[in-house]
Amino acid sequence: MTHADMWNAIDSFASSRGMTCSCMARRSGLDSTTLNRSKRWTRDGKPRWPSMQSVAKVLDSNNAYMIDFARFCPMPDDKEK
Repeated sequence: MTHADMWNAIDSFASSRGMTCSCMARRSGLDSTTLNRSKRWTRDGKPRWPSMQSVAKVLDSNNAYMIDFARFCPMPDDKEK
């Protein structure tokens, strides 16, 4: 899973719940900017990954499980196996 895959999955999960990432962060008890696009890279251009704690809070506040989130993650091609 790449950095882009993870953030695309978060965006898609929020959208599937009828929320923006900011709304989903607030609902999860996180700072409203935690999941914003501006926070996905450090000032020096390094990728910033969401913490497992943030993902867990998002899932909990949406009565969801990791499998629900995983549906938004890309599956590897059979050729890569």
